[in-house]
Amino acid sequence: MTTDPYTARPWEALLGAATPRAITPGHDHALGMLAAAVTRAPDRVALRFATHDGSGGGANGDEGALTFAQVDARSDALAAGLHELGVGAGDRVAAQLQNVALYPLTCLALWKLGAAGVSVNAMYREREIGHLVGDSGAVALISDEPAAVGALAGVGGSAPRARITTADLTALVEAHRGAAPPARPPLHGAELAMLTYTSGTTGRPKGAMTSHANLTFSAEAYTRFFSIAGDDEVLLAIAPFFHVTGLVAGIGAWLSTAATMVLPYRFDPALALELIERHRVTWTVGATTAFVALMNAPGADAADLSSLRRVLSGGAPIPPSVVDEFARRFGTPIVPGYGMTETTVCSHGVPPDRRPPVHPESGALSVGVPMVQTQARIVDDHGAVVGVGEIGELQVRGPSVIDGYWRDPAATAAAFDGDWLRTGDIASMDAEGWFYLMDRKRDMIIASGYKVWPREVEDVLYEHPAVLEAAVVGAPDAYRGETVVAHVAPRPGMEVTEAELVAHCRALLAAYKVPRSVQLRATLPKTASGKILRRELRGE
Repeated sequence: MTTDPYTARPWEALLGAATPRAITPGHDHALGMLAAAVTRAPDRVALRFATHDGSGGGANGDEGALTFAQVDARSDALAAGLHELGVGAGDRVAAQLQNVALYPLTCLALWKLGAAGVSVNAMYREREIGHLVGDSGAVALISDEPAAVGALAGVGGSAPRARITTADLTALVEAHRGAAPPARPPLHGAELAMLTYTSGTTGRPKGAMTSHANLTFSAEAYTRFFSIAGDDEVLLAIAPFFHVTGLVAGIGAWLSTAATMVLPYRFDPALALELIERHRVTWTVGATTAFVALMNAPGADAADLSSLRRVLSGGAPIPPSVVDEFARRFGTPIVPGYGMTETTVCSHGVPPDRRPPVHPESGALSVGVPMVQTQARIVDDHGAVVGVGEIGELQVRGPSVIDGYWRDPAATAAAFDGDWLRTGDIASMDAEGWFYLMDRKRDMIIASGYKVWPREVEDVLYEHPAVLEAAVVGAPDAYRGETVVAHVAPRPGMEVTEAELVAHCRALLAAYKVPRSVQLRATLPKTASGKILRRELRGE
């Protein structure tokens, strides 16, 4: 029997004296973090944003910026307005927005009502939006996207659902200035803060139930682990708020530290360089592709990024060469991390002032060590713990791990081994306690940090009348990490082109899910039982 090397927590020897081994969060809900920020620095600039994002600036000379006191007051007003529209405690409201000031204001307003948010990818199309709204039972959808109209029309059920635009939100804030949300019992940590949808092994999106305790613990653990705590902290919010990284390492970390958060609307590398210089940004977090784009943006070599103290990555493994080049050009290394929607952002990270090692066999850069109060282990196919240097499935548990999926007990049961979350990712740990991701869930594709499940794309391809068989796999891509490739066998006697199939997918799927290449072939490789062999297609 293999001795368990994980209970000894060898990675703690890698942590500096200032890095906590355990924490007791000051608050068990997000509104506590807001109240603390308002008390600590009411007149500090909390948000800087584009003046055209609809956040309601200008009338009092605060166009483009809001203080923490103003954030509190405007989220009060928005809560009063949403309550007038019928939103109340226990409701869910879906939000499909870019990184604008109205996103955190909406989250705070919903939490003040005892309601929860439902994050909707800003690139989702009608069918994708409709599924999330219907599955979550959201009473309203906040979106400026034209696809939202059709999405709501196609959602069944008896719950009243309304579309609210950013112009509507701005009007609600203006109409209810000075108003307070209705009185309600205080929030507690177990209450739902956000439904963040992820994809299961069948491709069916599942609502990860992020509680207030998950959010507040993760935000504080994240900022304390990475030593983000000064009064001069300025965050450039690159990671989209509709992603768990943007929710926790963006909104959560902003509230936890009372930092200034700069909102670029959506990521643009040239604008990001300008904002870092202009506002003396001290930290940011994003996908590998964002940092590659920054290095390749016009004027990058002349940009002054000396204010950056922490550059954190997530969403996909990062090549060592990208880390080295970024450090060489800008003086600050990219710090890798690893996490899932179910772990409420990072379960692993590289301790400050440590350089992550490279796995001697695979060449993979270490994703770091378990975060504060996170337990991790690696098990074999039978659930038995494996030894140092051996490969198996990574499992984690701790205060940041969600309790389960929204109204899906079967998926919840399948995802957990007791209270251990089965990540499905293949990993190993060395003798010092560094963890390495050796492989991912076999079929999942990560393109530009976004997870793509082949089954969802295949289902759309099968809707085309000329498609007999379809299989989708990931192929290496120097910029995106992976790219989506579809293999299609047309129906006998029917003809279809690659361009037609790509256009078909583009009409029904978010852009990052659309195949970049469609390979037309007579047949697809199969097992004796008729199951299509994706592994052979990946090998090609």
